Amino acid sequence: MGYLYYGNSTEPIEMPDRILAHLKVVTSTKLRRSESFTLSWSKPDGSDGRSTIWLQAAIPLRFDVDHNAPIDRAYLEEMAQAASSAAGVFVDLAAEAADDSAPSHPVAVAAGLRRAA
Repeated sequence: MGYLYYGNSTEPIEMPDRILAHLKVVTSTKLRRSESFTLSWSKPDGSDGRSTIWLQAAIPLRFDVDHNAPIDRAYLEEMAQAASSAAGVFVDLAAEAADDSAPSHPVAVAAGLRRAA
């Protein structure tokens, strides 16, 4: 698992390294172009609700990963498309936590992202 530090908060957002690796590439590309977007994620415990942050160049951001994850081109393209949509990127952490034992190819669903079966 890795961490995303957002703004001046000292409390990180915990996400799988694989997701953070792709998110880092998409975020770097978008912010380099001065394009902002939202990132939302479900609660990892499966409870209702989600959290959302606004990603823009003026807000400090740091990615801290434990393991380098390979970049999957299809997933990267799907995440980039979601970042360019009105809904932004959505990551289902509950689905990630439920199936953490078996690596699978994550795919975009509507404007969000989930793991493929």
